[in-house]
Amino acid sequence: MTRAISGNLERILTSIRIAKERGATLRVGPELEITSPNFPVKRHAVLTFETGDTNLHSWEVLAKILDSEEAQGIVCDVGMPVVHKNVIYNCRVIIYNSQILLIRPKMWMANDGNYREMRWFTPWMKHRQVEEHFLPRIVHAVNGQTKVPFGDAVISTIDTCIGVELCEELFTPSRYSSYSDGPRWCRDLHQLQWRHHELRKLYRRIELMKEATMKLGGIYLYANQQGCDGDRLYYDGCAMIVVNGQVVAQGSQFSLQDVEVVVATIDIEDVRSHRATSSRSNQAAGAERYHRIEVEFALSAGKFEDVKDINALVLSPRHEVRYHKPEEEIAMGPACWLWDYLRRSRTQGYFIPLSGGIDSCATSVIVYSMCRLVTESARNGDKQVIADARRIAGEPEDSAYIPIDPREFAKRIFHTCYMGTENSSIETRQRAKDLAEAIGSYHIDLDMDAVVTAIRDLFAFVTGVKPQFRAHGGSAAENLALQNIQARLRMVIAYLFAQLMPWVRGRYGGLLVLGSANVDESLRGYFTKYDCSSADLNPIGAISKTDLKRFIAYAQDAFDLPILAKFLDAVPTAELEPITETYVQADEADMGMTYDELSVFGRLRKVEKCGPYSMFTKLVYEWGSFLSPVQIAEKVKHFFFEYARNRHKMTTLTPSYHAEQYSPDDNRFDLRPFLYPSRFPWQFKKIDEVAAVLPDRSTMHPAEAKAKTA
Repeated sequence: MTRAISGNLERILTSIRIAKERGATLRVGPELEITSPNFPVKRHAVLTFETGDTNLHSWEVLAKILDSEEAQGIVCDVGMPVVHKNVIYNCRVIIYNSQILLIRPKMWMANDGNYREMRWFTPWMKHRQVEEHFLPRIVHAVNGQTKVPFGDAVISTIDTCIGVELCEELFTPSRYSSYSDGPRWCRDLHQLQWRHHELRKLYRRIELMKEATMKLGGIYLYANQQGCDGDRLYYDGCAMIVVNGQVVAQGSQFSLQDVEVVVATIDIEDVRSHRATSSRSNQAAGAERYHRIEVEFALSAGKFEDVKDINALVLSPRHEVRYHKPEEEIAMGPACWLWDYLRRSRTQGYFIPLSGGIDSCATSVIVYSMCRLVTESARNGDKQVIADARRIAGEPEDSAYIPIDPREFAKRIFHTCYMGTENSSIETRQRAKDLAEAIGSYHIDLDMDAVVTAIRDLFAFVTGVKPQFRAHGGSAAENLALQNIQARLRMVIAYLFAQLMPWVRGRYGGLLVLGSANVDESLRGYFTKYDCSSADLNPIGAISKTDLKRFIAYAQDAFDLPILAKFLDAVPTAELEPITETYVQADEADMGMTYDELSVFGRLRKVEKCGPYSMFTKLVYEWGSFLSPVQIAEKVKHFFFEYARNRHKMTTLTPSYHAEQYSPDDNRFDLRPFLYPSRFPWQFKKIDEVAAVLPDRSTMHPAEAKAKTA
């Protein structure tokens, strides 16, 4: 922890120094930036937030910031936990010239989905109230202060007023923060977050900031972490500055940089002009006042004629907001997550069982995307990335090695392995080999029939009976068991090779094993428990098959990988049963539903919180033009039956990159029970009763069907 906090201190001071060099007078950092190993987040609370050490080390770091040359002559907002009257709060500490101006605690907590803030922190419920907080001696020794204001207040400078909004306070229905009355008191407000990446979700965040400043007027400084904090989430940065509804500066959403500073030059008077409306003035006149902390400092340059640098007069123009397509988000988000995990775990690379199917293909291409990002950063001279790449690649610290070719770097740190059996096809084996060659991975091609046969013979020796595949006259139980043993043995072989391949290549350490089960298969339970989906990390575990196909289509051109066309055209298959003249195993046939249908089921179940009956009623409307009510009923019942009976598999899912709200990973995200009555007798009976009397619109003329629906 000490080492991690030291890293955060260095990053904080670096960001302040860069901000000052670029002429900034106010520096805002992300939430809880002092405490976490790399990014301020609650996951490490079991080690930090509830221990006395955390409180001590946080104040030690703040004391060093207060005493630093970097933090002089600029207002800085720093995030850290603070114990006030024996209660732990998530706080912002606003400082200027070695003095603490205000400690502002968070008032609304994120406590659902991926967030459980109230495990560790208590929200500040005394809105618009301020108390005295007595400082520890290590701070008093630096600046002579004994006590400072603690609570819901604003900072009043010579030329403006600054308020604070922390993460969830942006999203609450009633935005009770200093910005809810911002047009009455504040012209400048900063928002601090540890908001994680989800596909297609950045738009919502930005629109909330634009809408607030457009309607109320004001300057909004948004700071967010960027990177992986050792968990399932990637924090997608995108720091920005918004003025009166217009974005004037935006940082990167995905990057390997340790520190990124976004700066804009704005005219504070533009806010006053924007607010010159009668309705706003009427509301402001009757607003309850905020407690103000006054500071003898101006954010603006002062008199026009006093400006010495002509560049300070150039205002930042309107910035066209950069939104990545979902395919680009998949290419970059999981790739950055994998890089952070790899460098911080201090392992020597990744290993993946490459099946020749689209899921392991997508995972491998994401690793290749990671290699592309690393080599791009190295070519741009990023010293931290170069140092990490040298260590991971097995080069000494003083080596001249710089990774500039993604395929060459992949050959050093990425290992793929095709584990064939007698049920594997020539096509999947060749696709795996061609993909490995295209992305540069160190590839192994092996047959594991001898291992499978040994296990099968062992069972026959012990029991006196030998199980057969269905194609050879075996029962359903025999057929399933023989499929599962192949899948489970692949997991065992994967870990053996992951541990020893660096040794085989004359290096030290081991590799992290990657899984490649998509979110739809996990939701349906269409995988073998403890098979090769059991791994150390899974970058696609919360991404739908539909989105993965779009990503592969995108990467085919963006990464110049024509081999990916063959993966798009291939029928998804597990290849665990014998191929005959009349039968080839196919995933969607085995599951009894399509991947597109699974994506719909997943969103209705988790995002729209549908049970069996409400899901049926929604789908009757959405699918009724091409499916009968009885057919829809059967699909819904089949989904819930399989979801319920396979629910226990969710407890062993490989930790996955979070990309979708309907991820079934109950290790982190979905905390529902894992034992359900799979037949749902009451719900299924009601579905059948309603389906029997509803009109079948799938056979009607479109006009007639529309009239029936109305």
